[in-house]
Amino acid sequence: MIEVSEVQIVPIKATDGLVAFASVVVDGNFYLGSIGVHTKLGGGYRLTYPTKQAGGRNLNIYHPINKIASEAIETAVICKVKEVIERSNDRHNCFNNEKQRFYNS
Repeated sequence: MIEVSEVQIVPIKATDGLVAFASVVVDGNFYLGSIGVHTKLGGGYRLTYPTKQAGGRNLNIYHPINKIASEAIETAVICKVKEVIERSNDRHNCFNNEKQRFYNS
């Protein structure tokens, strides 16, 4: 079993489907940052992992190597993205949401 913790999301102005960057800690031992969060055409999100261009080739910096790791990271990141985006949307909806969040904080 893989433990994904300390999920952080940094929303950005949407560009070509990229809406945020994420970072996570895996099994309390590995920090993974610069994970791209993109919207899918049919709805939902997908993740991309950092690459570096060298000699005209894209080289993977890191990425999950099995389905279990991939799903654990995706589930944690996407859950947090939805939470952050909903909170952001609520903040811009109306004054009552601001007032309610202030009193509930």
